[in-house]
Amino acid sequence: MKHILITNDDGYESEGLLALAEALSPFGKVTIVAPTTEKSACGHSLTLTRPLHFVEIKEHFYKLDDGTPTDCIFLALNKLFDTDNKPDIVISGINIGANMGEDITYSGTASAAMEAVLQGIPAIAISQVYNHNAQTIDTYGYSLAKQSIVTLVQKIFEGHFPLPERKFLNVNIPPISANQCKGFKVTRAGNKKYGFHAEVHHNPRGKEYYWIGLPRLEWMDTKGEITDFEAINEGYVSITPIQLDMTSYADLENLSHWLET
Repeated sequence: MKHILITNDDGYESEGLLALAEALSPFGKVTIVAPTTEKSACGHSLTLTRPLHFVEIKEHFYKLDDGTPTDCIFLALNKLFDTDNKPDIVISGINIGANMGEDITYSGTASAAMEAVLQGIPAIAISQVYNHNAQTIDTYGYSLAKQSIVTLVQKIFEGHFPLPERKFLNVNIPPISANQCKGFKVTRAGNKKYGFHAEVHHNPRGKEYYWIGLPRLEWMDTKGEITDFEAINEGYVSITPIQLDMTSYADLENLSHWLET
């Protein structure tokens, strides 16, 4: 029987998390450790300045009081599992919203997968792309995401995880129905167009504050290379292999030459 550890960055009550647990339950034992509240865009952060507490919701389902997704995986692997009984895979999601391009560096969802592979456990981050204005989640739900993750996990369990150590799969689901999907597409992470959207407001005492707005889902041309953005736009499920080694190998020689001259 397989053992799957799941988490997210939308909080333990998220419909995406519960949909993921439901989809994976036929594979065996599913343990959930998720943040108490939404931790979107928290990145690969650990909580070092205050204590954290596991709160049992029900059997094999815990919320980590005010913890990050990285905290959830770090502590789950160290306290709920032992060296002879590690989970077979970690799945983070189903995130409500895209995690594509450079947004992966912000993502709490992706960061949970990062923590898993750092600790030697294969991992997948899965996100449901949607249009805030079109209310895509209400229209399509998580059926395509559930179908996609079942297909991938089954392929892994019947064969092997396709990446070496310290690499994980970043999966994004297009905002369409399952019968509209064209299949899977292996992609590179795209280059997003970033803007600065922060609304200025004043509280009842006149003190100014800022609220960071929603990011645009726009990307740069990639000279024929298929990226996660383009795959989603064309109706494919995007699968991007992500490595934690951020060294720019193409620039090592140029940098050495620059230092010597």
